[in-house]
Amino acid sequence: MSSQEIPEENLPLEQDAAHDAAGHEGTAVAERAGDEPFADPGLPAHKPRIQDIDERAARRSERAVAFMFTLSMLATVAFIASFVIFPVDKIVYIWPLGHVSALNFSLGMTLGLALFCIGAGAVHWARTLMSDVEVADDRHAISAEPEVKAKVLADFADGAKESAIGRRKLIRNTMFGALAMVPLSGVVLLRDLGPLPEEKLRKTLWAKGKKLINMNTNEPLRPEDVVVGSLTFAMPDGLEESNHDFNNEIAKAALMIVRIQPEDIKDKQELEWSHDGIVAYSKICTHVGCPISLYEQQTHHVLCPCHQSTFDLSDGARVIFGPAGHALPQLRIGVDDEGFLEALGDFEEPVGPAFWERG
Repeated sequence: MSSQEIPEENLPLEQDAAHDAAGHEGTAVAERAGDEPFADPGLPAHKPRIQDIDERAARRSERAVAFMFTLSMLATVAFIASFVIFPVDKIVYIWPLGHVSALNFSLGMTLGLALFCIGAGAVHWARTLMSDVEVADDRHAISAEPEVKAKVLADFADGAKESAIGRRKLIRNTMFGALAMVPLSGVVLLRDLGPLPEEKLRKTLWAKGKKLINMNTNEPLRPEDVVVGSLTFAMPDGLEESNHDFNNEIAKAALMIVRIQPEDIKDKQELEWSHDGIVAYSKICTHVGCPISLYEQQTHHVLCPCHQSTFDLSDGARVIFGPAGHALPQLRIGVDDEGFLEALGDFEEPVGPAFWERG
């Protein structure tokens, strides 16, 4: 008798039997689950990607990653070119940003593209070509055992092998090129710090034959103009307040002139570099560059009003008090044929605060 010919009176019995069987099976599953409610279900089965089974697809991914790394290198080159090409004051209209600086816009776009392409290339490389097999590991103590350390090194070696960085030379070479060129953007930006100082911190306008000009009268100084107990400020001949670079130059070349009795001068070099007891020292404090303006005749001390650094002008202008680190530089002076005080050269050492290449 076929299933279609089963009498209707027998159907409820068969349905009840099927229902009982399903109920028993569900109870068994529930009992098994009840034994270990927090059992580890395990990792899902690994599904290979198309790149894992088709070398042509892997090659396409390799070229895509290499393209992004190459694009990063080109963006870095464009960054450097933009820095050279666009002037600081060039303004352009870009919709919808409006009027913007051509230099800032180009630098931001090219540097952003360079960094983005490195990141995108690395992500695409990891998702398509590196191993994507998930591995479960147990928690372990922070202090690793030698076996664990050896396992980590082995895992690292396996990861490097699975990344195919040795076999995918196109990716490796373009990645290294992109990573090597991106830092050049930062190096180029250092140009915005201003022109290189070169010898500007070591040199002043003083030179052999430069007359000492009184900063109050703008007249050349004669020896008789400097009397004992006075403090005179001088600048080099040819430097005028109308000069556009006056402040920068006077900040290095400003002199203070005092007359000391030759027998009171303790330092032999100071006496040789003076003229009839007239000594010329830098006016710029060697602590932070404040102008020195206070002179005490009896002790021959000069005081910086900013932080109270005190120098003894009768003993090579050495520091006797305060935070200044070294003595004031002395300018060698003499008298020219016309009877005016003149410099016999520039300072032998940089003036003002010390710096990393101080002579």
